[in-house]
Amino acid sequence: MKKAAFIVPAVVIGILIGALLVGSVRISDWFRGPDPESIATASLQSVKEQSRLVAFAARFVAVVTSTQTTFGLSARKTLIMPGTVRYEIDLARLQQGDMKWDDNSKTLAISLPPLEISEPEVQLDQLQEYDGGGLLMRLTNAEGALDAANRKRGQQELARQAGQPMPLKLARDAARRAVERSFAMPLRAAGVQATVVARFRDDAAADPSQLDRSRRIEDVLNSSR
Repeated sequence: MKKAAFIVPAVVIGILIGALLVGSVRISDWFRGPDPESIATASLQSVKEQSRLVAFAARFVAVVTSTQTTFGLSARKTLIMPGTVRYEIDLARLQQGDMKWDDNSKTLAISLPPLEISEPEVQLDQLQEYDGGGLLMRLTNAEGALDAANRKRGQQELARQAGQPMPLKLARDAARRAVERSFAMPLRAAGVQATVVARFRDDAAADPSQLDRSRRIEDVLNSSR
């Protein structure tokens, strides 16, 4: 009977110790706080639902001139064509593998799909035309040919201007900031201290920690105000 009396308390003590160990694991989970990777995954789903992000839009003006010579007569037309171009990102192409969380540096790195440039949207009500060589245009279909040539060249010129380094840089920076904000806001709301860095897959710098534009969440959000 005495042995049984000692066995029962021992079993009870063992159960209590086990319960405390399990409880300590759960308590440690509480103290660790929210999981940044889980928050980033939830943010990714929200971002992908937006489908496309128009990060930047710019207005350009093309000035082109076409000439035609027939039977010793010349005709010339100049077209001033304003147009707007949008710079977009297909957010649906973002995948889980495009996000990397570095727990040591507390950095969330996001790899963006390529920036897409829309076709120029010509502002038809603001077109201006100037011509010379009226006789040839009256005798032949030179005017129609010149108009067609100018429209085509105007579109090409607008696209060329849209692809210049300066507007591309502005568009890429705007796209990065927009995506960074989308991921930074949920992290900050959860109380996670981290750095969010978005970069395009063709960026020269492969290491997010080396990008001089890396900013903490507070900087990213403040820059949008």
